[in-house]
Amino acid sequence: MPLVADLPTDRLLLRAWTPEEIDAVIAGKHLAHWAQDYPTEGDQSLSGLFAENPDWYGEYGHRQIVERGSGQVVGAIGLFWPPTDGEIEFGYGVAPSRRRRGYASEAARALVAHALGAPGVHTVYAKVSLDNPASARVLEKAGLTPWNGLTLEPGLTAFRTSS
Repeated sequence: MPLVADLPTDRLLLRAWTPEEIDAVIAGKHLAHWAQDYPTEGDQSLSGLFAENPDWYGEYGHRQIVERGSGQVVGAIGLFWPPTDGEIEFGYGVAPSRRRRGYASEAARALVAHALGAPGVHTVYAKVSLDNPASARVLEKAGLTPWNGLTLEPGLTAFRTSS
C-alpha cells in the first residue's frame, strides 16, 4: 500500500486509515489511540465497505481525524473516490465528545481543498439530512453552498463547492 501523506490543519491531522484499524472497527475493538467514544456507528457501517473500495486507502480516500493536542482519533472524513464527471462526494463524522469544537468544519475545509487539487475534480459535494441542521452548518462553515442540481432521496439536501 502506498504511503499517504497526512493533511495537517491548525488543530488536526487527517491521517489515512490502515487495514488493521479497519479490521479493529469491523471486529468491534477499541484501539488505545482512539477517543473513548470513537468509532461511531457511522464509522462501523462505513468500515465494511473498504474491501469493496480499495481506492479509499489512497491519497484521495478516507482519513481519520486526529486531534493534534491529544493524538487521539476523534472522527473520520473521506472522499467517495473515484469521481464521476469531475464531481466527488465526501462524508464525515466526529465523536460526540469532540463535537461543537469546529473540528468537522476544519477537517472538511482541508479535505475539500485537497480534493479540488485532484486530477479531473472540479466539484466537491456532501449530502446531509434535512433533520441535521448542525451538519448543514458544518458544510457552510467549510465554504460549501446549497446545491439544488443533484437528484436526492427524500429528506436530503446537498452542499457543494467548485474550482
